[in-house]
Amino acid sequence: MEFSDRVKDHFSNSIQTSILIADGLADAIAHAGQVLVSSILSGKKILSCGSGGSAALSNYFSTQLLHKFSMERPALPAISLSSDSAALTSIANDHSFRYAFSQQISALGQSEDILLCMSTSGNAESIVEAIKVAHEKNMHIISLTGKDGGKIRAMYRPSDLELCIPSEQVACIHEGQLTIINCLCEAIDHGLFGV
Repeated sequence: MEFSDRVKDHFSNSIQTSILIADGLADAIAHAGQVLVSSILSGKKILSCGSGGSAALSNYFSTQLLHKFSMERPALPAISLSSDSAALTSIANDHSFRYAFSQQISALGQSEDILLCMSTSGNAESIVEAIKVAHEKNMHIISLTGKDGGKIRAMYRPSDLELCIPSEQVACIHEGQLTIINCLCEAIDHGLFGV
């Protein structure tokens, strides 16, 4: 197979995954956007986390809320738990990376806050622990996963929302996560500022 054929396959897979997300998750994404807007209007904050590529997406999401997405507006309360390399490496060194986010949630999370967690497989131990502690703190979960949703699928409470991207390919899952994050940011701007 020529490399140009692989490129075409990648775009084809990406387009197909986007169509599946639009067809299967549009209502759930819109609902998640409403939940985020309600949370912000209630004076709550959004904590986000993920490892690897999902960490970059967590940082991207919080940056869009802290700075701006599509318009100038006041900063919104969002913290990426993936961004503090000193905290992450300290926790990982002294305990285990599995507690990298949960320990931060113990300190920063409050009842009714939102945890937006991202994992391509839904099996990351750091996300499993994060959800456990978030539930102990009476926080709501919005997860962006892929494949079959993994271990965290069994952890959800009725108020939690799962946005599981219908793909087995990590690249397509990350692309889907980014598109969903952009939709959530747009929903927040629209819900709060009517844009």
